[in-house]
Amino acid sequence: MHNPNATSRRNILKMLSAAPMLPLTTGFAGSALLAGCGGGDDARLIGVTFSSMAAPTLANPAAMATTTVGSVMSASFDDGTKADFKLSYAPFFITGNKVSDGKGGQILAGGYFDINNQPIIDKTVVGSERQFFSDGPDGTSLLSVPGAKVDGVKGNAVFAVVQFEYSSLAQDGKTGMYGKLPSPIAVLTLDQNPQTGKLSLVKYHNVNTAGVHGLWITCGASLSPWGTHLSSEEYEPDAFAARDKNFMNDFSLNLYGDATKANPYHYGHMPEVTVNADGTGSIKKHYCMGRISHELVQVMPDNRTVLMGDDATNSGYFVFVADKEKDLSAGTLYVAKVGAGFSIDPAAAAAPLSWIKLGSATSAEIEQLANTLKPTDILDIRSADPADASFKKTVANGKTEWIKVKAGMEKAAAFLETHRYAAYVGGSLGFTKMEGTTVNIKDKVAYSALQNIQSSMVAGNAANVPGNGISLPKQLVAGAVMVLNLKGGLKDDLGATIASEWMPADTKALLVGEDLLAADGKTLQGDALGNTANPNKIANPDNLKFSEKMRTLFIGEDSGQHVNNFLWAYNIDTKVLSRIMSIPAGGESTGLHAVDELNGWTYIMSNFQHAGDWGSIHSIVKGQLDPLIKANYKSGAAVGYLTGELTEISLNKA
Repeated sequence: MHNPNATSRRNILKMLSAAPMLPLTTGFAGSALLAGCGGGDDARLIGVTFSSMAAPTLANPAAMATTTVGSVMSASFDDGTKADFKLSYAPFFITGNKVSDGKGGQILAGGYFDINNQPIIDKTVVGSERQFFSDGPDGTSLLSVPGAKVDGVKGNAVFAVVQFEYSSLAQDGKTGMYGKLPSPIAVLTLDQNPQTGKLSLVKYHNVNTAGVHGLWITCGASLSPWGTHLSSEEYEPDAFAARDKNFMNDFSLNLYGDATKANPYHYGHMPEVTVNADGTGSIKKHYCMGRISHELVQVMPDNRTVLMGDDATNSGYFVFVADKEKDLSAGTLYVAKVGAGFSIDPAAAAAPLSWIKLGSATSAEIEQLANTLKPTDILDIRSADPADASFKKTVANGKTEWIKVKAGMEKAAAFLETHRYAAYVGGSLGFTKMEGTTVNIKDKVAYSALQNIQSSMVAGNAANVPGNGISLPKQLVAGAVMVLNLKGGLKDDLGATIASEWMPADTKALLVGEDLLAADGKTLQGDALGNTANPNKIANPDNLKFSEKMRTLFIGEDSGQHVNNFLWAYNIDTKVLSRIMSIPAGGESTGLHAVDELNGWTYIMSNFQHAGDWGSIHSIVKGQLDPLIKANYKSGAAVGYLTGELTEISLNKA
């Protein structure tokens, strides 16, 4: 009997004709291709697989110097039908190029703007002054808005929100610009072809961030279940550290025209962007979600529970539970304590997690505290043991300190000095660079990326905290992807039941990288190309996204160990890991977003940043690849998505 709610072959082929990412470049719609295929419409999708492409080598240097895709996606149906799609990459733009502003003019893609929404000018080459632009596009969300109407759109108006993490260098090629410019964030209006799913850029809108004091180092991002873009501000500036104060001076000067105006307590929070029907956008910051090194956050299906990446040395598992659904402006913040048995061996049992309540607050009250308090109003910090029992020894942000919370300042400490306070109350602040997070709803598990397993995670290191549950005998620089079981009924450290059915209850390794080591078993040693991690395994995972329909975990690398970084697809049922794209050498795979369905089509968004950012592992390839990358991208980077061409349909002849 026909089930109108079943996922039919006709509908799947329509979705996957553009999938994962896949608008057909041939111009044929999936439904038209079914006309002569035979079989009924009730054939249902039973699996998606990806072939694994080979890593590019110097036998083809051009492939190493660009986005290279050599994977085939195969969709299988329960009547024996199979459809194959050859994947490729389609950029919307390269940063530094001019694109349409939707008003008859042009705007610089990835361009930087000050607090008055005016271009910030790079004056490092006299006579060639120009607007700064980013080579670091990162978090991207693809979404639709009810009633959307934008001039120039002929098909469906859909939108992508793209944030730009940083700019590596000024145009003189010498002046480092990391963290010195306020991060831009843009709304792209895209014309979605209803017949093919192809996406075309129509309008680029720079979001005015003046109302949230500008943005600080926006990294990974996610799409909320209610259709907003959840951004990030990582590496929160240390309000006590002279180095970070000096670091902020340049940021403040570029943002405000005043080196002293920017307040460190306004940064390190979680911004949220709402897209309007006309392709513009508005932004707010949630100050009540903890001031940590926010990376990619994941809201659970309850619309309240948020698992947050924390990209820092001495990072932790942090969860925010909102008071109301679809509203992150008030709630309760928790930090995990890791129990016995933590391991990065995928065969080992999971280590239990318990949860310490840091506090409850509204965004408005914490913003008010940020506006009015100085760091020394909140904490008394000593770098050496004061021999005073009122101080507690802590390790946070790679530093050993002795801390005393000022009287009545527990809430301010919890939400404005979150790393220090979480360590102070006994949270397990021992992970190293915890990056992206994502959720597998059907299996009720979350995934979390550890870019590296070193420093604070290794016994004997100065940043390691004995007894915090995270103490491994040796490092694994190549990192791992962890899996966390999600449960309800968990209690906090005070014995109160946490108001969530989606709290992480334990953690264990799912996938691990492999360092290439010298004979001493400790020193990284490159292969013939320069890789210091096995190129056929993940290395330094960063972006994570899970597709429910494809049962696939997508993994983007930020690796200083792979000469080319890769985008991987891991089928969580078959346990097959497939390399599906290679990023230009020296670049990082960013902007990952898996969209299961948007007006009947499926997409995978993917960007890259800082191509040709050469490290010691690139000494073998740099001479050949540097001129090719400069010719391909100048000093820009790509924002785009994977596409697919339907190449074959195999039929069940029975």
